[in-house]
Amino acid sequence: MLKLVLSVAAGFLGVAAASLVADVTHSAGSGQAEQPRVTFLRDVAPILNKAGCTAGACHGAAKGKNGFKLSLRGYDPQFDYEALLYDLAGRRFNRADPGKSLMLAKPSQEVAHGGGRRFAKDSDYYKTIYNWIAQGVPYGDPAKDTVAELRAEPKEIFMTKPGETASLKVVVRYQDDQTRDVTRETTIESNVPDVARVESDTSVDMSVIRGERVGEATLLVRYQGKFGAIPVTVLNPKPGFVWKPLPQYNYIDRLVDAKLERLKIQPSPRTDDATFFRRLSLDLTGRLPSPESVRAFLNDPQLSRVKRAKMIDKLIASPEYVDHWTVKWGDLLQSSRKYLGEKGAYEFQQWIRDAIASNRPYDKLVRELLTARGSSYDNPAANYFRVTREAKPAMEKTTQVFLGVRMVCAQCHDHPFERWTQNQYYQMSAFFSAVGIRAGYEVGEEIVFDQRSDYEMKHPKDARVMKPQFLLASSVAPVPDGPQRRDALAEWLTSKDNPFFAKAIANRMWSYFLGKGIIDPVDDIRASNPPSNPSLLEALTKDFVAHGFDLRDLMRTIVSSRAYQASIVTNQWNANDRDNFSHAIPRRLSAEELMDAVSSAAGATARFPEVPEDTAASQLVDPHIGREGFLDVFGRPPRESSCECERRSDFSLPQALNLVNGRTISDAVADPNGRVATLVLTGKSDEALVDELYLAALSRLPTREEQLRGVTYLSNGAKAPAAMPSEERGISESTRRGWGPAASGKGSRAQDLLWALLNSKAFLYIY
Repeated sequence: MLKLVLSVAAGFLGVAAASLVADVTHSAGSGQAEQPRVTFLRDVAPILNKAGCTAGACHGAAKGKNGFKLSLRGYDPQFDYEALLYDLAGRRFNRADPGKSLMLAKPSQEVAHGGGRRFAKDSDYYKTIYNWIAQGVPYGDPAKDTVAELRAEPKEIFMTKPGETASLKVVVRYQDDQTRDVTRETTIESNVPDVARVESDTSVDMSVIRGERVGEATLLVRYQGKFGAIPVTVLNPKPGFVWKPLPQYNYIDRLVDAKLERLKIQPSPRTDDATFFRRLSLDLTGRLPSPESVRAFLNDPQLSRVKRAKMIDKLIASPEYVDHWTVKWGDLLQSSRKYLGEKGAYEFQQWIRDAIASNRPYDKLVRELLTARGSSYDNPAANYFRVTREAKPAMEKTTQVFLGVRMVCAQCHDHPFERWTQNQYYQMSAFFSAVGIRAGYEVGEEIVFDQRSDYEMKHPKDARVMKPQFLLASSVAPVPDGPQRRDALAEWLTSKDNPFFAKAIANRMWSYFLGKGIIDPVDDIRASNPPSNPSLLEALTKDFVAHGFDLRDLMRTIVSSRAYQASIVTNQWNANDRDNFSHAIPRRLSAEELMDAVSSAAGATARFPEVPEDTAASQLVDPHIGREGFLDVFGRPPRESSCECERRSDFSLPQALNLVNGRTISDAVADPNGRVATLVLTGKSDEALVDELYLAALSRLPTREEQLRGVTYLSNGAKAPAAMPSEERGISESTRRGWGPAASGKGSRAQDLLWALLNSKAFLYIY
């Protein structure tokens, strides 16, 4: 203890001595030019950040480096200042001779340094730190030396071809309204370096941005806790582009086209009716359309746009729509018996189903979840808190799902890429600190209630009580200090004036239908992850709010657009576009969609343990039913978190092997009561049989060539071309044993044909 007191005292005495030396030096050398005032806040901290001293790989690591720790990316300058001055009795400074200070000798490599040389002895950085030490290592005045605003110029970089360069300048304004060019000390990073590469030109204190290839990128500009995002566009220099206007069905198409024309990207026209119907049915209901409904839709003599609009309304009103979106929300809200028990999971699923079936306004749905109290059986919305159970996980889940904001990084330190601070993390968590959970009267039942005492949220650094406070300033009523504080949070969070709430769900819904969010990932909304089309996202958000947070109306608007209905076929101008929605992008069917599609196409019934035989995959209560089976192989999420990333949509070798050799498809195709058996036993002609199988699997009639090949194969079993299945590539005889009357002759070949269709990319993907 005595050593610690002496060390601190020595540090303070050292500062005083250094100030005295500086004063004497200044007085003695009054004939020389006075050195400018240097402070830690305004001058030294930015150098430490730029030199990498506060990086995660150096002293900014969780446990520091070589016994010395600084805050990550300098988020806590007061901590860094005290660590430099007082750690180990201030051994990093030689106040009598600043040039011999370890703080200068190590980064300039005069003394061995594990981090290598960070700046040269004759550099401006060296001189600045030298003068700071000589002047008595002043911290500075936070009311004057803290950065108030960061401005990067230009606000957007537009290049007509790869190889061009542009200069970027960064200026900050301090609290005392003074400005400074800080380009050299600013960290500038490109999110797509192979599109836009950052080159620093230290000779002119300017950052040069070089366009590497055609595309779009965003520059993240970061300086002393302030951030900026600069979009960079590199156009296709290929000559001959002429914009060819396509029909625009609503404001979505106008805003998508406005950007595409500017980028010299010609969008693909809308797809044909059969492809649209299949895409729409899978996206809205998670189910394939029946062969009968496909025929009826294709034969409908009404204008294509009219019958498409009618089909949208019909599917949104279907029971399958409710099944499909219950799965989506069950994933996000983590409806699982792992957390809720069997009855709790069932009750929560039914609550979600009722909300979707009644088209409950989204803001009302979220308010019910956040303010739920009472029995988890009588008020199933209370199960929302049974999953997270504690204040911090509840806050993280709430902000990520309903605001699209990931707060988890701010638990230990200020967010490294966003404005959220550690204080805000605990202020937001305080909204949930009074939530209590106790056992109920029935088996598995729990009661969610408001605690009346000992519910304060404390900061981990100094144990001070953190009062609940909104992320952003709000005009809603003040936050009550009592246990009802989460009611105030629900009011603020679901407000039409909240800049994140409606935007987050509009962006998430867009991703479900277009395969990618306007902001992507959809649950990571931040300044450094800007939208690919800001005007489009703003318009979707405003429209959603104007229609009373109606999710069905939002979906209807999206799927009615030409952008959603675009063909997968690309042209020379949009073939490489993946961000601007100029053409459809294939999306693999989700696990439940694929399972139900196999059952529908084969006319068979999937069987799962613990549920009735006629239960579809999209009707299962939680991921514990049929564990480690087909659904899990194809990426069904375990509902361990609320991140969209839990559901996998990749394609892997185990999945391919399961499709080719697994029992799921072979058993469905061979079902004695299935589609193939029924068609063969009712004496359907070869032509009709081929038509029905294509309609059932691909939701379209075969082309003339496909039908000819199919009929030829069914008629005589001759080896078909590569596009069709052959007996060698079809189902083996050992697998076919026991299939019944349809397992020989034409029946076996029809099974091969359906098996091949179910293994095709055209079946496995939404296109």
